[in-house]
Amino acid sequence: MRGPGRRSLDASRVNEEKALFDAFAKLKSGAEAARFLRDLATPAELEAFAERWRIARMLDAGGRSYREIAAETGASTTTIGRVARFLREEAHQGYRLVLDRLHA
Repeated sequence: MRGPGRRSLDASRVNEEKALFDAFAKLKSGAEAARFLRDLATPAELEAFAERWRIARMLDAGGRSYREIAAETGASTTTIGRVARFLREEAHQGYRLVLDRLHA
């Protein structure tokens, strides 16, 4: 879709994402996050989130190749590469933000 309708959909999506992010910011503990995420996401989505988070922690720790991480986690090297790219290069730096807070 092109034109004004497309911009409206994009703006709506941005607003809904902001509302979701603001909802996460209201959570006060891991237990609260678990409750919210278990309502929000499917078990498969939670498993994918947990897998990517495990990979990010393993990459951050260093000392393992993508193949070693793949063998240990069962994740594809494509997924590992994507996590590594977001960890190192992407502007969001969400993985880095949380990893640094955990190390502090």
